[in-house]
Amino acid sequence: MMDWLRKLFGDAPQRKMETASPAAAPPPAPTPATTPQVVPQGGPEEYLARVQAKIARLADDFAAGTINRAQFQELYAHYQREMRTIQQVLESRQGDWRAAMTEGKSVAIRQQNLARAAGYAIYENESGMPLATLGQFELDAALLVPMLSSYRAAAAEMFGGGLRSTAIENGRWLCFVPGEHTTLIALFTIEPAHKQLEYLESLHGTFESANRHRLTAPPVDSGELIFPHEFYLGMWRKA
Repeated sequence: MMDWLRKLFGDAPQRKMETASPAAAPPPAPTPATTPQVVPQGGPEEYLARVQAKIARLADDFAAGTINRAQFQELYAHYQREMRTIQQVLESRQGDWRAAMTEGKSVAIRQQNLARAAGYAIYENESGMPLATLGQFELDAALLVPMLSSYRAAAAEMFGGGLRSTAIENGRWLCFVPGEHTTLIALFTIEPAHKQLEYLESLHGTFESANRHRLTAPPVDSGELIFPHEFYLGMWRKA
């Protein structure tokens, strides 16, 4: 699981390689400044083929739920712009097509369009009362409680009984992760990837399993509950 979380924040910086001193290098060896670097193998056609392969992988990632809609759209537009720019340079026969290469920029685009959770809350299904919250879960209770009640009542018909998410004001997304006794509600900055919701579903399932005896003996004292979420999400405020 930690490996999956590390992917969200990119790889660790690469360690700089030590260079040999001039005295140790053979006299005929070229200096690094004169050694050709970053020359795409096979020329522009092969490079464009690799970008097209990235687009294919992008579609697979979205289908698998590892990236969200915003990440897919921004990355797709980025790759298409790169391909069009290179093709225009080649057609005009003016300039170096390699100047239009954008290797590495996709990592920044993924991070900029990553859905981040602003806050979480756990509600008791039977009473509809909150048990705990984390982060900036700033939603009007007058709006949230009816939504939660409607979600539970109509889950089988409208939502299929599983985890669901819906857009709310200011581009944010509200996600419901149902359990047998409680419901985890997550407030995201933008639409999350499905894999993010699956991760929360697994985490919430562990919470219910660990607390099954206490959750089935109302009234539930949130101070006696154990929250495995804290390892990944921080300390919870008990309601």
